[in-house]
Amino acid sequence: MAASLFTDLTECVDKIIQDLGKEITLGIPLGIGKPTQLVNELYRRAKEDKTIQLKIITALSLERPATAPGLESKFLSPVFDRIFKGYVGPEYARDVKNQCVPENVQVSEFFFKSGSMMKNDYAQQNYISCNYTHVSRDMIDLGVNLLAQQVCQGEYEGNSYLSLSSNTDVTFDLLPLIRQEQARGKNIKIVGQINQQMPFMLNDALCEVDEFDYVLDNPSYYTALFAPPNLPVSPTDFAIGLHASALVKDGGTLQIGIGSMGDAIVYNCLLRQQDNATYKEALKKVGADNYSKLIAKIGETSSFDKGLYGSSEMFVNGFLHLIRNNIVKRKVYDNYHVQKLVNEGTLSDTITPDNLDDFVGIGFFRDTFHRKEVETAKHFGLFNDRISWKEHQLYLDDTPLGIDPGNLDTITRLKADGMGTKLKRGIIMHGGFFLGPNDFYDALRNMTEEQKEEICMTSVGHVNQLLINEELAKEQRKDARFINTGLMATLNGAVVSDGLENGKIVSGVGGQYNFVSMAHALPGARSILLVRSYRSGPNGDVSNIVYNYGHITIPRHLRDIIITEYGVADLRGKTDCQVMKAMINVADSRFQPALLEEAKKNGKIPQDYTIPSQHLSNMPERFNGIIEAYRKKGLFPPLPLGTDFTDTELTIGACLKQMKAIGASKLTLAQTLFRVWNKDYNLEKAKPFLDRMDMASTHSTKEKIEQKLFLDRLEAGGNL
Repeated sequence: MAASLFTDLTECVDKIIQDLGKEITLGIPLGIGKPTQLVNELYRRAKEDKTIQLKIITALSLERPATAPGLESKFLSPVFDRIFKGYVGPEYARDVKNQCVPENVQVSEFFFKSGSMMKNDYAQQNYISCNYTHVSRDMIDLGVNLLAQQVCQGEYEGNSYLSLSSNTDVTFDLLPLIRQEQARGKNIKIVGQINQQMPFMLNDALCEVDEFDYVLDNPSYYTALFAPPNLPVSPTDFAIGLHASALVKDGGTLQIGIGSMGDAIVYNCLLRQQDNATYKEALKKVGADNYSKLIAKIGETSSFDKGLYGSSEMFVNGFLHLIRNNIVKRKVYDNYHVQKLVNEGTLSDTITPDNLDDFVGIGFFRDTFHRKEVETAKHFGLFNDRISWKEHQLYLDDTPLGIDPGNLDTITRLKADGMGTKLKRGIIMHGGFFLGPNDFYDALRNMTEEQKEEICMTSVGHVNQLLINEELAKEQRKDARFINTGLMATLNGAVVSDGLENGKIVSGVGGQYNFVSMAHALPGARSILLVRSYRSGPNGDVSNIVYNYGHITIPRHLRDIIITEYGVADLRGKTDCQVMKAMINVADSRFQPALLEEAKKNGKIPQDYTIPSQHLSNMPERFNGIIEAYRKKGLFPPLPLGTDFTDTELTIGACLKQMKAIGASKLTLAQTLFRVWNKDYNLEKAKPFLDRMDMASTHSTKEKIEQKLFLDRLEAGGNL
């Protein structure tokens, strides 16, 4: 059935309500795939008409960040005006934030921006906890009768398509389920809103216009995408990234997530590739000798020769940097026999006549030639365009060759005239969704068709698990390293990532559990969970390594590798005693005695055990100092993957951070003010910074204090 095309938003929504009635359960993608104008109009209708019952099921609803009044607003508001110019956010998200969603509307999300909803009762009460791979199933069970998605339109190989672009993740799995429900008589509709700002992605992202019941296309809705700026990477995160990068095996598979620790891993892989001597030196300084046997067993520290294959639910900006620097380059193929031959080394980018024997020998063609296998062989480049299937047999031009792969004459003719020259359809990156800064979107939009062909946006059902084609996945995902982050870890190796023991949800489980479970199922794979050893609280620093905790995301029986800035704890297959010793070794030394005492009290560690001396100096000052020393040489920059901030803004940001630290202590603040109050500064050099912050003149004592502290920090940083 042909899609109904609309240019007018109100007419499209009128038609949706006419077809579905006033009980609508709306499923929309996470992140940037939301058709915001359409959703906002539906939501507005429900607010005006209380007889409409609207349920919205989604995740990661993105709003322009709010800023606190004062210096923070002066600094960040112009930045956000620039970064988020033209972005239209979901109106329901604003009402969720203010906890004023009307009673006839329910908004449920399965993943929050980390920490954003901790004090929001409405969001906490309507949160849905589920693995990412189960979202499509759960949407059907929850009665979704309208699926809406932002798409873009383009041409590929002479045909016009819509592209699911950033969000194949759930939609790709959901579409066949919707068709099944429709075949059973259920009234479910699919709407696509075109936004040509979305990158036109190929492969699994492509779909026919008629996959949709309604398509809304109006250039006024081609609005900017939400583009979060890269976050600064701390010395702690760089140390964690160093440890993790040494466990990534050349020729293997990589999964990482968004955030500063993911960026740290990417930077260290780049350093490993581009300046291997410095990389090894830094690795040694942060304590790699303590786990050198593990590196020798499952990792490497040499540069990437074979390269990596990216398989990650989120195609993050960091993967683009790894692609550009020839690290993510290992190709995989969507066919078990092709992939197996590639892994065995008998099939390479260049096809030879002897490869036909390899395909026959491995059983690619079965006992006779069939149309499907012949077309697949042409798809991957084994056969050239002179080969065709007609009249139930193989043809070379107009000459019939029969159907027997054991016929010597047939094979000879194929080798002589029917072979291709280059293996085709290789994929270097599979992803479920993407989200990143503006330069990331620009890069995707500006890729050549050939470059886009090597990136396959697909379903989380494919990326996050093995169920769809386990045999193929095992061949593709060699030596996989699934690297994710946690909030806390227990001494027995369980990890807390999504919530707290009081029931509060910090973010969501997303795909983390799936990746950890998959690491235990795949040969050669490892799960690596990154946890900062401590956090700063209102009453001082607190350990993130705890004896036990009342909520977990990853259970102890799936424990594998946990990394803090102080090193690597290899936990797979170890006894509880060995696990607890390893966890204490990577804990901050300020908290090690209490952790050891608790373990001994509960009989998990022998009473006469003492912590090895090499692990007794796990102090922030020492490890931060290692990274800071390299920063003075231009390495480990705070924003290693680029930034939307100007140089002036970066300087100001550093000063404000230091001012906040000074203000945290009344004594330090008083001492600093006593020192700077009557001091003269170079106001001419300070002018661009003062003007940017509207601090050139002061009108109150508070503003005078802020100006003096700001000038002091500018001078201390060598900017005056």
